[in-house]
Amino acid sequence: MSGSFGAPSPDAAVYVISVAAELTGLHPQTLRAYERMGLIQPGRTGGGGRRYSHRDLERLREIADLTSAGVGVEGVRRIMELELQVDALRARNEELMAELEAVRRGLAARAAAVQPANKLPVLHQGPGQSVVVWRRPR
Repeated sequence: MSGSFGAPSPDAAVYVISVAAELTGLHPQTLRAYERMGLIQPGRTGGGGRRYSHRDLERLREIADLTSAGVGVEGVRRIMELELQVDALRARNEELMAELEAVRRGLAARAAAVQPANKLPVLHQGPGQSVVVWRRPR
């Protein structure tokens, strides 16, 4: 049976701890420490072995960058929470913008399809002026 396999999804937990450590430049004990602190939650095999995803590796690199810049664990945790909130808000904003655009297109299409019931010119009335409009009986 032949076929091509694509790259795993960013959330697929495929890397064992030694590979994750090598790819991030961190020591396996550091990865375990980040997990104990609640900064990362790798997947687990049936036997309890850790498995890291590509997204986990990116998060580990970000944690390492923040801690090396002097940010404490609680600061790292808060930054990560805020980044998740920002990502969620961006996604929601994109949804709302798409919905708004769809409504605008629908309104424009509806307006183009409706013929005006009365084709009288628009009249502007100044102060002290009267306007009389004659209509044909129906």
